[in-house]
Amino acid sequence: MDYLSDFLSQYHPAQQALIATLFTWSITALGSALVFFFRKIDQKVLDSMLGFAAGVMIAASFWSLLAPAIEITSKMENHGAEWMPALIGFLSGGFFLFAVDKILPHLHPGNKLAEAEGIQTQWKRSVLLVLAITLHNIPEGLAIGVAFGAVAYGLPSATIGAAVALAIGIGLQNFPEGTAVSVPLRREGMPRGRAFFYGQLSAVVEPFFGVVGALAVLAMQPLLPYALSFAAGAMIFVVVEELIPESHKGGNTDLATMATLIGFSVMMVLDVALG
Repeated sequence: MDYLSDFLSQYHPAQQALIATLFTWSITALGSALVFFFRKIDQKVLDSMLGFAAGVMIAASFWSLLAPAIEITSKMENHGAEWMPALIGFLSGGFFLFAVDKILPHLHPGNKLAEAEGIQTQWKRSVLLVLAITLHNIPEGLAIGVAFGAVAYGLPSATIGAAVALAIGIGLQNFPEGTAVSVPLRREGMPRGRAFFYGQLSAVVEPFFGVVGALAVLAMQPLLPYALSFAAGAMIFVVVEELIPESHKGGNTDLATMATLIGFSVMMVLDVALG
C-alpha cells in the first residue's frame, strides 16, 4: 500500500483523483462482466451485495468524510462552531440528491417500467436503469475527488492513505452496482455485450466528478469541510433511499442486514488502517 501511495504522490491531486476514479469505474465494469457468465444472479447473492455496498457507503460517509470535515474545521481560523460546516454540507448533499432524484428520469433494478421516477419520459428501460445507478455514482466520484484534493493542504486527517482507502472501499461497492444493471438487462433478452456496455456506463460520471471535486477544493480551501460533508450527505441519501430498500425487496432482510454490517466493518478497517 505504501508503494501505491508513493506512486500517486508524484501526480497532481486532480490526476490522483482521475486515476482513483478510473479504478472505481473499472470495478463497476468487472461487476458488469458477470453478465458474460450468468443470465441470472441468485436474489440472496444480489441482496447481500447491495447490503454490503450500503455498509461501505455508510462507513465511508463518516470515517472518510464527516469526521475529517469536523477536524479540518477545528483547525481553521475563525471557524465558529466546529459542527456547522459539516451540518450545512451534509444536509445540502442530501437535499441535492433528493432534488436530482425527483427530476432525473430513472428506474431502480427490479422495478417495472411504470414505476420509473423523475420527470416522465419515453426513454427505454435500459437507459432508465443506467441513470438510476449513475445517480449513485455522482457523490462517490465527488467524494474521491474531494479526498485527494484535501491531501494538498497537508492536514493530519487528510492523507493520501485515507484517500486511497476511500477509493478502494467505493470500488468494492461498485461491483454489485454494475451487476445490478447488466444482469437484469440480460435476463430481459438483451445481448451480453450490450448489457455489459450499459452496466459499466453507469460509472462513467465518476472520473468527471472526481476531477471536479479535487479542483474545487484546491481552488478554495474554506470549501473543503463543506465539500467533504456534501459528499457524505449525498451518499447517505443513496443508502437510505435506494440501496437498503432494494436489498430488502427480495425478503432476505437478515442476510442483507448482516452484509451491511460486514461492509461497514470492511470500510472502517480500511480507513483506520490506511488513513
